[in-house]
Amino acid sequence: MVAPNLLSPEPAFLETQDRKADHLRVCLEDDVQCRVTSGLECYRFRHLALPELDYDEIQLGTTFLSKPLKMPLLISSMTGGTELAKRINYRLAEIAQTYGLAMGVGSQRVAIENPDLSDSFALRKLAPDALLLANVGAVQLNYGYGVAQCLKAVEQLGADALILHLNPLQEAVQTRGDKNFKGLLGKIEQVCAALPVPVIAKEVGNGISGAMAKRLMEVGVQAIDVAGAGGTSWAQVESARAQDPVQRRLGATFRDWGLPTADCVVQVRSTLPSVPLIASGSLRTGLDVAKVLALGADLAGLALPFLQAANQSEAALHELMTILEAELRTALFCAGVGDVRELRSADCLEAVGLG
Repeated sequence: MVAPNLLSPEPAFLETQDRKADHLRVCLEDDVQCRVTSGLECYRFRHLALPELDYDEIQLGTTFLSKPLKMPLLISSMTGGTELAKRINYRLAEIAQTYGLAMGVGSQRVAIENPDLSDSFALRKLAPDALLLANVGAVQLNYGYGVAQCLKAVEQLGADALILHLNPLQEAVQTRGDKNFKGLLGKIEQVCAALPVPVIAKEVGNGISGAMAKRLMEVGVQAIDVAGAGGTSWAQVESARAQDPVQRRLGATFRDWGLPTADCVVQVRSTLPSVPLIASGSLRTGLDVAKVLALGADLAGLALPFLQAANQSEAALHELMTILEAELRTALFCAGVGDVRELRSADCLEAVGLG
């Protein structure tokens, strides 16, 4: 790994690019799943033997941040900045356009530091109608970033909104991670006030509580992605790529740290009844999507299933979408809900095994 050089941005950029390549490799090849469950297994739909619905007429369309979507799905933020990442992002953007999905990208820091890599984030040409979400680490606001860099990320993507991701555990475990999170709420407030697009606060797999979501909304954040525990563990990802034995041990110790996705959704929706809410973290099936929507989310984000399929082929992505749509539609059909937007108010989900 190239050591940082304060006199030149190139080594820092190379380190960021190497890290992005490592993240893709580890997520695709290693077992880096959190061993704490998402909590979704604690809920089940009440089966309706006579739904009085035509399966083919069930409505899956919705809106999020005033943008129409054909399905309440977000291709969650994953990658960018390498040739493999570019190929994956392009395939995902085409899927987002074809199926009317939302799509987020991985941290754009690598392309902000080296604009020659911005092409891996130039997705608007492939997805002219999709809801596209730019992405910058909130902690970078303590390391020289400000409104200008956030605006650049939005412009690179032609984005409809900006994700500021929150990843204190990942930074704590990451070798030479950026660990100064002090005073970030005030800086987030400045970005929210200055940007011409909404700001979304997102965790990376350890969850956002109801109380934390409330504080974020109070400084101007307009939507929350809870990104709870139960899916990919970024502590374990960083452990797997660490050369330093201390960092390797640290990541392994905190592999299962975090708030389960289901708990986060329930808390945030209870605390903030009208907040635009994304549920992500361990969602793997259309049934998972239906459950988080019934718990209160407006949109469901999936990452690993899309990453694995995109790495395989375009055909694999189309197959994945066929499966996800069939699973979601079947859940609604057998629960007697004819419109996905009615899931939250339908009272068709019950808790099981909670005591």
